[in-house]
Amino acid sequence: MAKNLTPSDAQLEITQIKGVIGAKQNQRDTLRSLGLKRIGHSVVRSADAVTVGMLNTVPHLVEVKEAK
Repeated sequence: MAKNLTPSDAQLEITQIKGVIGAKQNQRDTLRSLGLKRIGHSVVRSADAVTVGMLNTVPHLVEVKEAK
């Protein structure tokens, strides 16, 4: 799980691993802002401050790897 990520020049592959039913509204909104729509859906984002802040809000719902 992603915890305490820091901004860098890396590209991150972000995959949603849990559903949003029962999650708080701000967490649902954060996943949508990241571009995630369903369990198993992945997006690639740069590890800038905004993205890292979003990921630190929903670490239990996503899996983060460094994109190749």
